[in-house]
Amino acid sequence: MRATRSHHLGTRMRDASCEVSLQRGAMPAASSAALASMLLGRLTSPTQAAIRAERLTRLQEALNTLDASDREILALRHFEMLTRVEAAQVLGISEDAGSKRYLRALKRLKGILAGMPGGLEGL
Repeated sequence: MRATRSHHLGTRMRDASCEVSLQRGAMPAASSAALASMLLGRLTSPTQAAIRAERLTRLQEALNTLDASDREILALRHFEMLTRVEAAQVLGISEDAGSKRYLRALKRLKGILAGMPGGLEGL
């Protein structure tokens, strides 16, 4: 018992600064599932939960078909909650270019969703 206790007392706590992201490069650490969840918001009743799960799957599939740069700007704006200016700074582009990239990504996402079975119903 004493050896176990001293082992745990001597163990260093987890240091978040030592963690390494699985994604490399400028991409934020946001999965399509997490981004889709953030874009849809929270619903609570069982019926709403089922509808939300269906929407989440459809939105996740649509996000997975987007180019990485489109997913990146959407993740920065909606998952990381960055402003237009902040997102542009992260990407190393002008504010105007960042705004245009964001609007194009939303338009592409809308087009993909419109072409899927069920279209844009309820999104």
